[in-house]
Amino acid sequence: MKHLDWYSVDNIEKFDSPILLVYKDRMKGNIRALKESINDISKLRPHVKTHKTSEIVRLMMDEGIMKFKCATIAEAEMLGANLVPDVLLAYQPIGPKIHKFIFLIEKYKSTTFSCLIDNLETAKALSETSIIKSIKLNVYIDINIGMNRTGILPGTSSIILFKECLKLEGIRVIGLHAYDGHIIDVDIEKRKTKCEAAFSNLIKTKNLLNKMNNGNLKMVVGGSPTFPIHAKRRNVECSPGTFVFWDKGYRTILPEQHFDYAAVLATRIISLPNDTTICIDLGYKAIASEMPLENRAIFLNAPDVTIKSHSEEHMTLNVPHNHSYRIGDVLYAVPHHICPTVALYDEMAIVMENRVEDFWNIIARRRV
Repeated sequence: MKHLDWYSVDNIEKFDSPILLVYKDRMKGNIRALKESINDISKLRPHVKTHKTSEIVRLMMDEGIMKFKCATIAEAEMLGANLVPDVLLAYQPIGPKIHKFIFLIEKYKSTTFSCLIDNLETAKALSETSIIKSIKLNVYIDINIGMNRTGILPGTSSIILFKECLKLEGIRVIGLHAYDGHIIDVDIEKRKTKCEAAFSNLIKTKNLLNKMNNGNLKMVVGGSPTFPIHAKRRNVECSPGTFVFWDKGYRTILPEQHFDYAAVLATRIISLPNDTTICIDLGYKAIASEMPLENRAIFLNAPDVTIKSHSEEHMTLNVPHNHSYRIGDVLYAVPHHICPTVALYDEMAIVMENRVEDFWNIIARRRV
């Protein structure tokens, strides 16, 4: 049977809602599209925060992607368990996380792990623990190029930190990391102008540090919004993540990137409180809700609805007065922000040829 709607699931009545549906063929197409968008696959270091799933890591490795980026210890452990050769924890381990991270390095010896630093206190703590464990830890200096979230400023501050790190026996500075997630202009040319200005400060700092160290520091830069820009550079690694599933937010602000929706939430109508309102089981606990109310989801098979209210277990929708919606109807929702939505689920239902055929554990959804 040929379906006009790619997202419809023939056997959906067998499964409770809300449920996270992942369309395997579309997801694999997104992975291939990512590869085709860069001239050297070794420049890819995808972020796993979007999917947090071993099976998807292996799909990417099957396509020749061998370097990954992550944000949590759980994600790093998932990558080590899948024998990924090169893992960057794009986070600065503090306190107990230092010991957990060192434990992963000792446990998964076939994986080369690295992490971020942006201050001398953390660098010293990492060095001291590494010396006790008789290892030399690879680190990237996190450079703040405008995000103003983490990172040390390029220029003098970075140079001072680098010099101090050279004195520490337990760590080895192998590169610079910079995330420019604040650059989200819809106009790609405006985005490029801002990206180039931010990157110029990073490259100046890198060149100065290379002269001091007689080396060639690596650079890991950007995320999804600036990926098309950084992908054209030489000697940088790019770290998009959302491409694997895509979402309404990035489809809106990144029109030049032609990835397909590959993750959808199936939700059911549970009540008809009045003639122009329906209620579905897609509460805060089932979809990322940090965006304004009207921007939390779109409904593929109900384009005429708008979000009216949202609470822990319920979402109400405005519908036309003469609507035909009924109790139990299934709506298919694309989240505005897929990454934190995935983290709300223990597993994803894998759809092939319009049927749920498998379930994959979202093994790294836990925080530690």
